[in-house]
Amino acid sequence: MRITIFGSGYVGLVTGTCLAEVGNSVMCVDVNAAKIAQLQQGKTPIYEPGLEELLNKNLAAGRLQFTTDMQLAVDFGEIQCIAVGTPPDEDGSADLQYVISVAQTIGQYATEYKLIMDKSTVPVGTAEKVRQAVQAELNARGVSCEFDVVSNPEFLKEGAAIDDFMRPDRIIVGTDNARPSELMRELYAPFNRNHDKLIVMDIHSAELTKYAANAMLATKISFMNEMAALAERVGADIEQVRIGIGSDPRIGFDFIYPGCGYGGSCFPKDVQALERTANQVGLQARILQAVEAVNYQQRHLLFDKIYQHFRQDIRGKCFAMWGLAFKPNTDDMREAPSRVILEALWAQGARVQVYDPQAMAEATRLYGKRDDLILCDTPEAAVKNADALIIVTEWRLFCSPDFPYLKSQLKQPLIFDGRNLYEPRKLQKLGFTYYAIGRGERLPA
Repeated sequence: MRITIFGSGYVGLVTGTCLAEVGNSVMCVDVNAAKIAQLQQGKTPIYEPGLEELLNKNLAAGRLQFTTDMQLAVDFGEIQCIAVGTPPDEDGSADLQYVISVAQTIGQYATEYKLIMDKSTVPVGTAEKVRQAVQAELNARGVSCEFDVVSNPEFLKEGAAIDDFMRPDRIIVGTDNARPSELMRELYAPFNRNHDKLIVMDIHSAELTKYAANAMLATKISFMNEMAALAERVGADIEQVRIGIGSDPRIGFDFIYPGCGYGGSCFPKDVQALERTANQVGLQARILQAVEAVNYQQRHLLFDKIYQHFRQDIRGKCFAMWGLAFKPNTDDMREAPSRVILEALWAQGARVQVYDPQAMAEATRLYGKRDDLILCDTPEAAVKNADALIIVTEWRLFCSPDFPYLKSQLKQPLIFDGRNLYEPRKLQKLGFTYYAIGRGERLPA
């Protein structure tokens, strides 16, 4: 099949590369000429395990190409996939300007049947707006051209996106007639062989499914973080509680890890956007409001622990920070808890020595060169002469450090662990003062 992907960001790039990998001819189009030039050279602008290798393989095979030529892109594919960003607007609702711009572009150049596939995360009713935008452009040209619009939300986890696309849990297709259903079934046939994972529903339900899925996962995280706050106050260990409740198959172990808050490009904006959608139809989404409020508080919790430990005076202090990305196996720092903590430390006159296996370049892009941000080549270099160690991202590299070495390098044996990587009693025996999330009282050395 011939497929055009509008948008060469995270979703568009993974989608295009994986569709090419199973034999399709794919053209990815983007307005960012520098990004397209980089991709044409086989270099990915994001870090995602396995993506660059797969991209180069399909570039070399001629199944994958990149362009900035919009007319060429519209002409190329029978299937036109919209995978552009939907950033939060000022009121938290999804900004659809890029989605509508793509729809207008398709309408400006289409000369034969097109199946337009909304893969961007969009509010209920967006497919109809896309349909209207395409039709308005066709009418302006005086052209009669058949097209269909379907909702096909993505469910990719950063750090595991290739596997998620190649072995999906489910494939959601929202449509109002049979023709696009058959085309979508053909498109996804290579990923649907073991058993039928394709679920066809109406368009509004498909659009809501994506938001509901992310909101549910965010709710689990915020619930556990609230339980962690309770555990601290009653002297319980949230890690033992997590194992106890996760053993119930109705609950399971996924997304019940307490920590210093969720971040990334999806959960924060999707919870906000879903809450705004509810408000627009006269519904007060109280659970979503609570999820958002708990996460806001959680992203500030680690700094609050630091500030209180040092009696509200950290001017001139130097902190080591392990982890910048919002989660492991990505370089994405969008809405990352690390940014909240960094900026709070700087506001109080502290310096930070940081290490992350993938997100160092992203930190430089975001913050530039500054005297109070020291980028280190190794985790060990980051702790040298620091007043305390702060753990923000649960990279495996951080799971089993040389604790005697840490103790020898830190000015004082002090750890603030935002991901509960270590056993408090072990750290206490080793002479550390250890703050974690919901592990009962903090354990002094």
